[in-house]
Amino acid sequence: MPALGTFLLLTCFIVAAYAATASIAGARRQSTRLTESGIGAFYLVTALMVVASAVIMYAFVTDTYAIKYVDRYSDAAQPLLFKITAYWGGLDGSIMFWVLLLSVFGAIAVRNSRESHRELIPYAVAVMAIVEMFFLFLMVVHNNPFETYLADIPADGQGLNPLLQNVYMVIHPPSLYIGFVGMTIPFAFGMAALATGYLDDSWLRAVRRWTMVSWLFLSLGLTLGMIWAYEELGWGGYWGWDPVENAALLPWFTATAFLHSVMVQERRGMLRVWNMTLVIITFFLTIFGTFMTRSGVVQSVHAFGEDKELAWMFTVFMVVLLVTSFGLLIYRLPLLRARHELDSWVSREGAFLVNNWILLFSAMFVLFATMFPTLSEAVAGQRLTVGPPFFNKWMLPIGLMLLLLTGIGPLLAWRKSTIDNLRHQFQWPTLAAIVTAATLAALGVRVWSSGTCFALSAFVVTTLVQEFVRGARVRQQYSGSDLATSAIGLFARNQRRYGGYIVHLGIVLMGLGFAGDGFKQEEQLLLKPGQSVTVGGFTVRHDGLAITQDAQKQMVTAKMTALQGGKQLGTITPAKWFYNKRAEEPTTEVAIRRSFAYDLYVVLAAFDAEQQSATFHVVVNPLVNWIWAGFALLAMGTLIALLPERALAVVGVKVATAATSSTATTSTTVLLLVMLALPGLARAQDTGTVVKRSHLERELENEILCTCGCRLPAGTCGMFNCPGKAKQLGRLKQLVDQGNDREMILATFVKENGGADILTQPPDTGFNRLIWAVPFAVGLFGATAAGVAAVKWSRRSAETVPQAVREGDPYQAKLDEELRDLD
Repeated sequence: MPALGTFLLLTCFIVAAYAATASIAGARRQSTRLTESGIGAFYLVTALMVVASAVIMYAFVTDTYAIKYVDRYSDAAQPLLFKITAYWGGLDGSIMFWVLLLSVFGAIAVRNSRESHRELIPYAVAVMAIVEMFFLFLMVVHNNPFETYLADIPADGQGLNPLLQNVYMVIHPPSLYIGFVGMTIPFAFGMAALATGYLDDSWLRAVRRWTMVSWLFLSLGLTLGMIWAYEELGWGGYWGWDPVENAALLPWFTATAFLHSVMVQERRGMLRVWNMTLVIITFFLTIFGTFMTRSGVVQSVHAFGEDKELAWMFTVFMVVLLVTSFGLLIYRLPLLRARHELDSWVSREGAFLVNNWILLFSAMFVLFATMFPTLSEAVAGQRLTVGPPFFNKWMLPIGLMLLLLTGIGPLLAWRKSTIDNLRHQFQWPTLAAIVTAATLAALGVRVWSSGTCFALSAFVVTTLVQEFVRGARVRQQYSGSDLATSAIGLFARNQRRYGGYIVHLGIVLMGLGFAGDGFKQEEQLLLKPGQSVTVGGFTVRHDGLAITQDAQKQMVTAKMTALQGGKQLGTITPAKWFYNKRAEEPTTEVAIRRSFAYDLYVVLAAFDAEQQSATFHVVVNPLVNWIWAGFALLAMGTLIALLPERALAVVGVKVATAATSSTATTSTTVLLLVMLALPGLARAQDTGTVVKRSHLERELENEILCTCGCRLPAGTCGMFNCPGKAKQLGRLKQLVDQGNDREMILATFVKENGGADILTQPPDTGFNRLIWAVPFAVGLFGATAAGVAAVKWSRRSAETVPQAVREGDPYQAKLDEELRDLD
């Protein structure tokens, strides 16, 4: 079996090499037979990878511990589901899984576009085959998942990491891999267009849908990762700016930018060079993210470990990738000239440009901040930490700006928005934002940042409702049908536009969920049986501990009673699971009682079985479930945008009334729910909560790193019986009680630790100032460059516009309005 698997991988490499060579040679010689043989070889790689994957999965199912990879990530007691998913649980298998997905998706893409993009297919096949060859080469020479023990075959395996034995981790890695691998398809067709010179907008049709599919799976993977972190790590949060999380976020930023700017190219023939650049950067970031998590250049509890040889292989591949792709782009610049220029900053094109600039800045900032510890170690000899407080300080205002643009973009006209148009479009959204802000102020909700997010969310929701209602009424006037039929017809005819609006509504819901984190309340303390604690209006009583065991693990479960306002809600059971093979890596089984407005979140942090006492971390998380609901809406909108027009047209005739009612009221309902939730959030600040720490102490808990190796702030570490957390928080409390201020306390920790790496964000001194200065410099440079380019475009455009039009041609105004209504 191991020999068969190794043979299949080697054969795949040879066949992929032939596919790339034959496809390019066939295209150059205009030989149909040679090109077809290359495509056939590309399909054969898919078949061979399916067989190789079946072999490795069979090895896991049959407990073939002679294979080292099976031994490291499986054992006899492991459930069948986790034996199968252990396939992608380690470095070697994840690379193999990458090639499998790429071969399958590549075969589908080639088959679907074979007739419509004949000129591009040979080069697209070659590019995808070369990428496959790189990952196959890694397995053949360095990370062979079929490598065997020469002697002393283990009787049982070591077992999969307990943290990965979770249902979300069955779906989360494949979702991210699909998102990463899917970005290879747009890159391949983009390179094919550059190689052939067929740079009209037809290549975008082969690229846009694959980018949307990949973006959806990236979004799914990121969301599932947040849910997994929330339910499994036991620290009360869902996003910690871990390097592995950031690696998946980077291509999401640039893919989002591309999906917006591609509309400008389709509509106005602009940003052609920029869109090709985004395609290249997005694919590069998928490779760079894979490099980050598998080479050891960043430190993370989720990474695969350090491998310098693998790091060099990735580095060479990435250099070749950038030189080749941007070399082709520069060579083809004359063919990529824009057909139109920017008429006005106050236009939808202008909004998309700003949106793209912010998204690209976000990607560059996250990349730089993630790699800064490695850079500081190489230059200054000290590996500093860049933790959540630093990321949040920058990304919070960026997120709010993107949320604002989500509402502004649909209100602006293509080419140029007039004063009357702006007044007409912005009236109701602005009023909604002002009313929401006033309501928040009356309720005592702080303005920054949660209050700002709520006000902007009201602005966006009103924008979306207004766009849909106005569009339906215009269609009703022209068609003569009732409002319901007009609305569903509008939706069916413009599914990309209104599917995008649903995606925006999903983003709003997720933003509201993130804003709820500003009202989070938590407490950690020791409870004996019969004792209770009240947090945010919820009371939890500790009733006792139970210890049970199965074939794979020992389970310590706390039985607790949850109450609210004196009313018993039910029993909750936080637990710790100790796996027999990895007793030093217990998993946290969080007890969560969910509701529309709050989650009651209880973690068993430590326990004394003999005394039946335990330390619990109790958290009340407002609006956190809105994040997951927001993603569901985002996914629905993306799927609608992906559907062909005729599919929605057929459905629309049958369900006009129901669909219209649902769609037209969804946005309004969301806005009302926000307003209904605000009083509850305001009351949460006045609820009698157990407070044992000062405000300064709570703030500094997130600015000092826990020393247990979790790479999290001491205040959020969820490690079992963590000695680092207890020591750090004890010392912090001592310094606060002595009357020290923030600077003195941080200086004390730096001195006692022997370096600034104990802080979650680098101090603004010496070499560390680079991490504070670079984002400012990049942002300023990007804004200046965008402004200069826009002014240049606008002047050039104004010079070419006839005088009659500049003075106000009524026919031109009518054309502008019609263009605005089209999509």
